Amino acid sequence: MDDLIPQEIIEQRIFFIGNQKVMIDGDLAELYGVETKHLNRQIKRNMQRFSEEFMFQLTPDERNQSVTICHRLRTMKHSLGKIVNI
Repeated sequence: MDDLIPQEIIEQRIFFIGNQKVMIDGDLAELYGVETKHLNRQIKRNMQRFSEEFMFQLTPDERNQSVTICHRLRTMKHSLGKIVNI
């Protein structure tokens, strides 16, 4: 039971894009204790297990605009901007 992540920590990493609850791939990887590239690789290898809407990638303009608007998203500044629907 000591390995459980407090709900507040998870909730702080969830935000809305439109009316969808989403997380940045890097935040999800950190919660699982893996590198982002490993999380994305495993998702790519197992896409048949996920719906088409599971993950999407922001365009560079969308990513830059999101980083500018929301301080919380500054970790995406140099990332590919992959977003996971939850």
